Amino acid sequence: MLKHEGDVDFMRLSLLLPLLVLLASRACGEGIADQLKWNFQARTRAETRNNTYDFDSSRNSVTDDTFLLMRVRLGVEWQPEDWIKIAVQGQDVREAFSKRVNVPLQNGAEGDDTFDLRLASIELGRAKGLSVKMGRQVLSYGDERLVGPLEWQNFSRTFDAVKLHYQAPTWWLDAFTSSVVRIRRSQFNLSDWVDDAATRNQFFSGLYFSSQFLPFQATDLYAFHLHEETATGTSNFVTLGTRHKGDPTKLKGWDYSVELVGQVGQVSGKSLTAYAYHLEGGYNWLKHPWKPRLALEYSAGSGDSDPNDGQNHTFQNLFPTNHPPYGFMDTFSWQNMQNVVLRMAAQPHPKVKTTLDFHSFWLTTTGDAWYRANGTTRVRAINPNANSHAGCELDFTINAKLTPHLDMLFGYSHFFAGAYLAATGPSDDADFAYWMLTLNY
Repeated sequence: MLKHEGDVDFMRLSLLLPLLVLLASRACGEGIADQLKWNFQARTRAETRNNTYDFDSSRNSVTDDTFLLMRVRLGVEWQPEDWIKIAVQGQDVREAFSKRVNVPLQNGAEGDDTFDLRLASIELGRAKGLSVKMGRQVLSYGDERLVGPLEWQNFSRTFDAVKLHYQAPTWWLDAFTSSVVRIRRSQFNLSDWVDDAATRNQFFSGLYFSSQFLPFQATDLYAFHLHEETATGTSNFVTLGTRHKGDPTKLKGWDYSVELVGQVGQVSGKSLTAYAYHLEGGYNWLKHPWKPRLALEYSAGSGDSDPNDGQNHTFQNLFPTNHPPYGFMDTFSWQNMQNVVLRMAAQPHPKVKTTLDFHSFWLTTTGDAWYRANGTTRVRAINPNANSHAGCELDFTINAKLTPHLDMLFGYSHFFAGAYLAATGPSDDADFAYWMLTLNY
C-alpha cells in the first residue's frame, strides 16, 4: 500500500479539522464554550535501574541509573450534538537527571518530546449503530497483547487512522486503516501516512469483532494486516486470532482467558508462518473484603530456529502494550518466548491495590534471539547451544488512590538471571524500582 497525494491531503485535513472547528467555536459565543470538556494530566515517575539491559555488575552502563520522567497532557472535547464529537490533545514529555542522551528510544530512553499533537480526531455517528472516527487517535483491542497505546511509556502510542465502528446490543465491529505516529524530537510527530519524506511506508489495517453472545464470556475474532518497506525487504503479512475471556462475577469467582494467534505472509522478503497463544485461569474471592485473586498463566510465541532457510517463524508482536503481561522490567515481548506466571492480587483498602507476580522465562528456540518488549532490540547474540531458560522475575506493586484526582504507584522488580544468560555472557541479577504520581482532571 503506497501513499498517494490525495491520501496525504485527506489525512492532513482530518488532523487539522478539529483544530479549525475549535477555533471557530470561539467566535460563536459562550454557548459553545460551555460545551467544551477540558482534560489535564500531569505524571511524574522516578525510576532506578541496575543491570536491566546488560546483566553485568562489572560495568557502569548509562542504563544503570536513577532518573525522572515527566509527562503533561492538555486536551479538549466538544460534542455539540449526539452524533458528532471532536477531540484534541497536546502532550509534552521530558526525561531529567539521566546519564543517557534524552533522545526517545536510544539506549532505552524515554527522552524529550516538547509539546506536540497527541490526539486530533472527529467522530461522526451515534453510540448505537454506525460511526466513523478520523484523525490522530488511540487504537486498543482486547488485552492489548497485539494493539494498544503503551501508556507506561512516557510518550505512549497513537495512530493516524480512519476507523469505522458498528455497535449492536450484543456485539460490535471495527474496521480501520492506520499508520503509527513516530516520535521525532524537536520536530512535529508524523506517521508515514502524512510524512511525504517517509520511505518505510508502514500501514496497519484490521477488522476486530467482539461479542457477548455468551453471557459469561466475551468472544473476539480479529484479522490484522501490516505492510512496511525497509532496507532488508518488504513485509506483508496477516495476523488472525481469537480471544475468549470469562467474567468472574458470572462464574462464581472463576475467570479465564484464552487467546490463539497465527500469522502468514512475508517479513523482510522471507516467507512468514508464526504463532502465539496465551492461557490463563484464576479465582477471585469476590465476597472477601480484600478481594484477593490467584491466577496461573502461560504465554508462548514462536521463534525461528534456522535463519538461513529463507523462512521466518518468529512471531511478530505488532503494536502491543507489553509492560503488564511479561514482567514490569520489559525484558520480553510475545515472540520466541515461553512465560509461566503465578499472579496474586489483593485490595487491603478500598483505595489500595497490591500485586505480586512471579515469572519464569524460556526461549522457544535458542536458534533465535531474545527480544525485548519493543520486539526489535536483542538482549544477547544468538547462541544455539545455550540453555533456553532465560531467568525468573519477581514484580511487586502498590497502587493507591490518594485523592479523587491523584494516584500513586510504587513498584519493585528483581530479575534472577538464568542459564541462558550464563551461557551467553555476564549473568548478574537485575533490579528495577519506581515511584509514580499521576494527576488527572
